[in-house]
Amino acid sequence: MYVLLAENRIAGYYTLSADNIDAKDLPEGIVTKLNLPRYPYIGATLIGRLARDLVYKGQGVGELLLVDALQKSLYMSRNIVSAAVVVDAKDEKARQFYVDFGFIPFPDAKKKRLFLPMATVEKTFTR
Repeated sequence: MYVLLAENRIAGYYTLSADNIDAKDLPEGIVTKLNLPRYPYIGATLIGRLARDLVYKGQGVGELLLVDALQKSLYMSRNIVSAAVVVDAKDEKARQFYVDFGFIPFPDAKKKRLFLPMATVEKTFTR
């Protein structure tokens, strides 16, 4: 877990853990397009929780936390197989936050799960 402190107060936090994606749940053709491993389950990193204190709303704390989480996920993917970063958006506002960062919704609209291929994360931080 990572905690961001500001003014002796927890401004926000996130957690990362190992996860996997059922390859059948991915959009059609994405495994080939992104050159993902061809296994029934693909290693991923889950952002289990990303939250910021309402006091810091609109100050970029959520964005800062997400960028840091993506950087840590990329770093760890070099040692532990992880082909994507996965999030579960609790509501439409959270879903849109992740979509704005390039996360891709899983085709099953009932699930609130989105993913960002690690190759995309790597391109973002290695320009």
